[in-house]
Amino acid sequence: MGLMSESIDWRLHVVTSGSGAATVTAAAGAARAGAGIVQVRAKELLAADLLELVCRVADAVAAVTSRTKVIVNDRVDVADAARRRGARVHGVHLGQRDLPVEHARAVLGPDVLIGLTAGTPELVAEAEARRGPGRPDYLGGGPFRPTPTKDVGRPPIGLAGYPVLAGLTSLPLIAIGDVQLGDVGDLAATGVAGVAVVRAVMTAPDPGAVAALCLDAWDTGVR
Repeated sequence: MGLMSESIDWRLHVVTSGSGAATVTAAAGAARAGAGIVQVRAKELLAADLLELVCRVADAVAAVTSRTKVIVNDRVDVADAARRRGARVHGVHLGQRDLPVEHARAVLGPDVLIGLTAGTPELVAEAEARRGPGRPDYLGGGPFRPTPTKDVGRPPIGLAGYPVLAGLTSLPLIAIGDVQLGDVGDLAATGVAGVAVVRAVMTAPDPGAVAALCLDAWDTGVR
């Protein structure tokens, strides 16, 4: 596992949408508010354009805080290129059909942060059984509810499903899939390590303010 994983605030994982200046500004605002991870996701972009976006987001986040980790959705090659440019990019989030975790770690280095999508008991148990370089640092479990940004063809997990998944692994489990501000406190009580939020933060008039409210709701929910 990546050595940096011990220093991560897992509570709020913001996944970007869009690719313009507003995306960069929103990511920086969420980081300033305390989001522990910003994941750059723009599946519509070709590699060169995604690389530019990743570097812009990483630079904007680094300008406001050193605590937030910036990772890239799916694209190990783009994460590697950004790191070689000197951008503060810390790793990747991989789907089940992306490069295997151990291959991504071989490319990016032993200390990078690698997440893996695992939204069923079988996939969570399989990830938990892994050891060595093939063990991810955290799991993304979804969808919480049906959502166009997380259409994986599986039924939604729902609030009642997360205690089951969290109980199957010692890895941090992050709930994702149309998570809204009003859901955060309830999800915090299920045993997950954090929530991933996309539209609720990225489309808000003040993304940083919504990110801060998410963190407050999380802290209230776990008390």
